Amino acid sequence: MAEPSPSTELRRLVNGYQVSQAIHVVAALGIADRLKDGPRSSEELAKATNSHPESLYRVLRALAAVGIFQESNGRRFSLTAMGDCLRLEAPDSLGSWAAFIGRPYYWQAWSHLLHSVNTGENAFRHLHGVDVWGYRAANPEEGAIFDAAMTETSAAVARAVISTYDFSSFARVVDVGGGQGGILSVILKAHQKLRGVLFDQPHVVAGAEQVLRVAGVRDRCELIGGDFFAAVPQDCDAYILKAILHDWEDPASIAILQNCRRAIKAQGKLLVLEQLILAPNEAPQAKFSDLNMLVAPGGQERTREEFASLLAAAGFRLLNVIPNQTGFQVIEAVVAD
Repeated sequence: MAEPSPSTELRRLVNGYQVSQAIHVVAALGIADRLKDGPRSSEELAKATNSHPESLYRVLRALAAVGIFQESNGRRFSLTAMGDCLRLEAPDSLGSWAAFIGRPYYWQAWSHLLHSVNTGENAFRHLHGVDVWGYRAANPEEGAIFDAAMTETSAAVARAVISTYDFSSFARVVDVGGGQGGILSVILKAHQKLRGVLFDQPHVVAGAEQVLRVAGVRDRCELIGGDFFAAVPQDCDAYILKAILHDWEDPASIAILQNCRRAIKAQGKLLVLEQLILAPNEAPQAKFSDLNMLVAPGGQERTREEFASLLAAAGFRLLNVIPNQTGFQVIEAVVAD
């Protein structure tokens, strides 16, 4: 088969939003979970999800054409390996993430990317008149969808991190801005003698009970509500910041790090879990995530050198960068001499 022409490949990229929205629809409807026990017809799936049968079929057949589902006779559909990743209980689930990224309030911010490029302003704030955190606080249903997406992605990152980083030397670790415990629950489960502190806004940690109990680590995890711009829990051996600093511009990021510097033990470790901007013409995941920061939270992804400068400004020294297959590096730092 001949290689696709440049214009064909470009058209595929240009129209990528169509695939993204179609995946969002089936994730929001929970289609993959309804197919976990075997093939079902589009008519059955429409009835189970209270959807319009013909319209749902059109979405399913389109996604079957790109490998998410397998269509067979009688308009019956089954899961492929990719489609299985939309199940909420799949080991590498992206179901909650797909349900989140297509939410209208979030999706619409991306349509204002040109505004950000023209002005340097945050697209989300320009569109909605408030930042993402304020919007979700005022719309708890959207906050719950976001929290579920973060818990899902954090758990995947945590599984990769514990395979590449040794937590056994620590006695007490705190996950700063740790959401509902997706990272911390995996780390605690892997290290039975370790105790943890989950620190986030009060309404966020209030939803962590189930995640921690399902993981069997609730008895070893303290829940603390607060604001990491004010202070963070004191005297832990390790301070984890997963996908926190990329949400903020440098002054705010330094303020968070300075609070960690004031709280950390003298011989403690700071573990920043973030994607890195790498060399030109490679590693698109982090570079498009950087655009997501421009559009939504208002922060940025950074290079190793930029992280080193950020850490130094807050009184830390970058010690090591440990990669893993998720793209989230473990950026290990210690208190500067």
